[in-house]
Amino acid sequence: MALDPEELFEVDSDVPDLTGAVLLHHFAGFMDAGAAGGALVEHLLEAHESRVIARFDVDDLIDYRARRPAMTFVTDRWEDYAAPELLVHLLHDAVGTPFLLLTGPEPDRRWEAVAAAVRALIDRWGVRLAVGFHGIPMGVPHTRKLSVISHATRPELVTGTSPFNRVQVPGHLSALLELRLGQWGHDAMGLVAYVPHYLAQSSYPTASLSLLEALAKSTGLVLQAAALNEAARRTDADIARQVAESQEVAQVVEALERQYDAFAEAAEDSTNNLLLEEGEPLPSADELAAELERFLAEQQRD
Repeated sequence: MALDPEELFEVDSDVPDLTGAVLLHHFAGFMDAGAAGGALVEHLLEAHESRVIARFDVDDLIDYRARRPAMTFVTDRWEDYAAPELLVHLLHDAVGTPFLLLTGPEPDRRWEAVAAAVRALIDRWGVRLAVGFHGIPMGVPHTRKLSVISHATRPELVTGTSPFNRVQVPGHLSALLELRLGQWGHDAMGLVAYVPHYLAQSSYPTASLSLLEALAKSTGLVLQAAALNEAARRTDADIARQVAESQEVAQVVEALERQYDAFAEAAEDSTNNLLLEEGEPLPSADELAAELERFLAEQQRD
């Protein structure tokens, strides 16, 4: 017999009225290029006052042997255990509007039960919209404005069109949650930031900032952005310096710029769906890979 989904979590007794609130969610473990979603979670928790109002019982959800939590040993004893936590935080935006943030490691088991448990919380609190977010690597240059595409349970919720038609990808909990919420009659959507693939393994605050701006537009929340703006400015300046110091990397970025501009121009003409103009020269795949890997290695050393 299936367990009651509400047995998966505990809720604080003094939760205020949250009718009409937005629930944001991000689970660590799935693809998140540039740490776009993870860094945004950290920023939201640092920039806005928050407290935990619900806790999931992760003991039956996490495969500890696949993702072993860190333990601290000091001299002759175990001092600390970094227990995994899947939590719902209550935050308030810059004008006092409450919103929720569900975050923690993506469960290894019982995805359907977790989705049902989140539905129970949404029903209990009267949440009007659930929004997930993360980054994906794309062949775009860092010198162009990053795109954020969206998908949703209703066409009216979609804010950024996707270049994809039909594609199969590995499943993840955020996607399943959005799918199930739509089937249950709840509004849900996801935001995906493009991240230059040569920066996918690094922390790229510009992508997090793009997600924050898309979140604000989609939800109406007034979100603090000063710290992310400063982090993005510093990172962009460092990337520009490294590109200027390497002719090979500069050539790769220029090739991506040409490809991006050609695609943008083609997108304006519905009769032209080519990524590149005919005969447009590009480095070979091996050349791109070698230079991008070298560039990324330099970033990691710095």
